[in-house]
Amino acid sequence: MPIGTAVHERTFALCESLNYREWSGYYAVSAYESHHDHEYNAIRNATALIDVSPLFKYMVTGRDASRFVDRLVTRDVAKMSVGQVYYTPWCDEHGKVIDDGTVSRLDDQVFRWTAADPNLRWYRQNAHGLDVRIDDVTEQVAALALQGPTSARLLRAVAQADIDSLKYFRVTSGSIARVPVDISRTGYTGDLGYEIWMSADRAVEVWDALMEGGRPFDIKPAGMLALDVARVEAGLLLIEVDFFSSKKAQIASQMYTPFELGLGRLVSFDKGRFIGHAALAREHARGSARQIVGLAIEWDAVERLYDEVGLPPAVAATTSRVAVPVYRNGRQVGKATSTTWSPVLKRMIALATVSRPHYAEGTDLEMEITIEAVRHRVPARVVRTPFFNPPRKTATPPL
Repeated sequence: MPIGTAVHERTFALCESLNYREWSGYYAVSAYESHHDHEYNAIRNATALIDVSPLFKYMVTGRDASRFVDRLVTRDVAKMSVGQVYYTPWCDEHGKVIDDGTVSRLDDQVFRWTAADPNLRWYRQNAHGLDVRIDDVTEQVAALALQGPTSARLLRAVAQADIDSLKYFRVTSGSIARVPVDISRTGYTGDLGYEIWMSADRAVEVWDALMEGGRPFDIKPAGMLALDVARVEAGLLLIEVDFFSSKKAQIASQMYTPFELGLGRLVSFDKGRFIGHAALAREHARGSARQIVGLAIEWDAVERLYDEVGLPPAVAATTSRVAVPVYRNGRQVGKATSTTWSPVLKRMIALATVSRPHYAEGTDLEMEITIEAVRHRVPARVVRTPFFNPPRKTATPPL
């Protein structure tokens, strides 16, 4: 039975649709209204406030904290400064991804680590011989994502923090409504945005301050349906949809390496050995057998198919998480795992696993779609992700 997050009393009062889902044992709003259009538009045109408290959160401290983090993640922690945030995968000994998330360096030997799945046992198993403490603070720390082009202006108005000098994937401390908070310039929307971290017992005060102070900036609470569309536009992967944790995968094909996820840039072979190092070095030398890529679907072809059966073209407003085959010259070469209509780009896009050599950018493929219970194939092209990448996302000071 799910339970409410630290701000459930506020989200429940606003959720007119009563459309919820379970997220790591918590109630998460799917859409506040009967349709998620307004929430998506807030992400792309104003400010959206999203409760992301169900993320698993861990504090890593102790004399060997940095050595421990470096042992597990694929990135080089020696190059990580205090106040920096890493997005990173971590792998098992075979180089298969267990999970991905963010690691924030709050002090020289203090890290806050987020994950989609519970990882405490794995962390502690691999802390052997190190002077390090790992605490699960998921229930003690709440998290709110403030995302959208007016989010920086809103924070300037309500937060006591240096928002203008906060760079992309950096974190700073401050306060909102006299509540101590950490503010990181991170998010899951591919837009200008922030994530705010605070003690769970004072999260309602922060929520209220953001909602009240956000009125001039057209703030709206947003749920998972709008977030799902935005994250596909941003080319961001979702565990158990686009890939599976190696701890949960039932067959080998469900396991992915960082290179197969398109995250090879986050694997550092210059640092010392880390878990999965040898296996990833071998894969790096021979190349990956497959890779997750972006697909741009030819909408004109979709329209023609609908016209042939006498129907207007239709596509679901929500992201499809049903895997469908992808073909090259009549042979299946992969599968599309997340497919959506992008309102901001006005086109149909997908994230897909494609086998070598067909994952090269510019490769022409075909993706299966079903119309009136009949399967068809429409042209699709491999494109670079993110599909949507506005300059405001990374500009300093924020545009």
